[in-house]
Amino acid sequence: MDSAINFPLLLFDGVCNLCSASVQWVLRRDRAGQFRFAALQSAAGREALARFGLSAESMDTVVLVAGNRVFTRSDAVLELWRRLGRPWSWLYWLRGVPRPLRNGAYDWVARRRYRWFGRRRECWLPRPEWKERFL
Repeated sequence: MDSAINFPLLLFDGVCNLCSASVQWVLRRDRAGQFRFAALQSAAGREALARFGLSAESMDTVVLVAGNRVFTRSDAVLELWRRLGRPWSWLYWLRGVPRPLRNGAYDWVARRRYRWFGRRRECWLPRPEWKERFL
């Protein structure tokens, strides 16, 4: 089975307020409408992870699937910015920062995201005009 996905797919923690706000931020800036979205907890999210041999239980990060490539943690954020185009793509220069430093900063925020931004009991639901962008 071909595991390529024909559009950039952003998998996010659907109960995390920071993650949900980040998805809304992307939706407002994705002028081309290229990105699709799924919560890690959803059937579509779990299926996408399984296609690439990843377990939903071990995913505590944002995941960007683009074609046959999977990006996680800071790499996912940088690839997302690159694909959004200017001015966000200018931040792609941060790829020059060593991955252990980038991921360390990412993990530091990720470990505190529920404490700082809160958590929902159920996954966030998109506005009606965005529904077709969600799997």
